[in-house]
Amino acid sequence: MKRRQVVIKQRKSSYTTTSSSSNVRYVECQKNHAANIGGYAVDGCREFMASGGEGTYDALTCAACGCHRNFHRREVETEVVCEYSPPN
Repeated sequence: MKRRQVVIKQRKSSYTTTSSSSNVRYVECQKNHAANIGGYAVDGCREFMASGGEGTYDALTCAACGCHRNFHRREVETEVVCEYSPPN
């Protein structure tokens, strides 16, 4: 699992500008298809692809495996950028 997170503590100053952005991806499906018989089997789906447009129920269903988005592992990439300008 690759996780990247940068945290910067800042002092209250009018000379500091901080911005952050995060990207969320849903990667491999972790749904156990053999749970009802006491086994473990995943379908091998490597990345979530929405079945429909944004705002519809199909946007939460994977086009590759048919599972809900919650079964796919969530990968969050957060980046915090801090710029400092010293006082003149």
